[in-house]
Amino acid sequence: MDIVLKVNNLTKTYSGSEGKQVRALEEISFEVPRGIIFGLLGPNGAGKTTTIKSICGLVQPDAGSISVNGWDVQCQRAKALAQLTAVLEGNRNIYWRLTPRENLEFFAAIRGRKPRRLNREIPELLEVFGLTEKANQPVRKLSRGMQQKLALAVTLVTGAPILLLDEPTLGLDVKASYEIRSLLRRIVQEEQRTVIITTHDMNVVQDICQHVVIINEGRIVANDNIQHLLDLFQVRSYDLVVGQLTPGQRTGLEQIPHLRLEPVNSGWQISLDMENPTLLWQALDVLGSEQTPIESVSRKELNFEKVFMEILGGAKA
Repeated sequence: MDIVLKVNNLTKTYSGSEGKQVRALEEISFEVPRGIIFGLLGPNGAGKTTTIKSICGLVQPDAGSISVNGWDVQCQRAKALAQLTAVLEGNRNIYWRLTPRENLEFFAAIRGRKPRRLNREIPELLEVFGLTEKANQPVRKLSRGMQQKLALAVTLVTGAPILLLDEPTLGLDVKASYEIRSLLRRIVQEEQRTVIITTHDMNVVQDICQHVVIINEGRIVANDNIQHLLDLFQVRSYDLVVGQLTPGQRTGLEQIPHLRLEPVNSGWQISLDMENPTLLWQALDVLGSEQTPIESVSRKELNFEKVFMEILGGAKA
């Protein structure tokens, strides 16, 4: 596996109020393979920002090391940072008084890109991101979604193989968010670039990330493939809406582990979380004893937001 980013035992402490030392990161270690969308997640204050800024060379860690495509961020700073580009605060990496075309030309130039190739590449980027008709308008007059797309286009025009994006869909409507996700998938699949994103939107994580690291209170609490985490926390969950129950049936159902019984309309809702499939048959046997009508049965699907909260809850326990 080709690793493009290695973070090894990263530690950082800040001086807080009244001289108290606050440990922002404690021996954080992870690796990012080439050609994937990688999620760096955690609640506010968990240490994500410190990790990101350390990767970008903006924060000097107390201990540990970071290498980008084999270049050490501290010892070989220029070569390491040439391998990545970042959008750290939404769309603030673009100049609002310039046009989209001028922004792309400017950021390509400071990365030393050759003008001859850009004559073809910039129009292509404007087309891909749906900015051709707005190419010569000042950025400040564009919608939030278009500004966000331009910020992403700017990361691409630099030619850097690693993109680090902080909340790339923040503040966007549903349509624009889906478009950004689609573009990120396309970048990875067609150009084999690596995308590292931070986000609080777990729908985005589940939709596009292949691997995640979750940080909480300065420590890594999960470092795994998305699907494996979903499988790990998967519990079969069923909701049944049934007719009236006898007192004996209610007593029998309440004795089944992980079953919740609530009155609903003219009947009852049975919610059952289970790892053992026989629990569902026990509930059905109780219902069948009086031939209680079952109006509906539905199975709950686990989403990554629930996994995320389970992991954070386990870390605090």
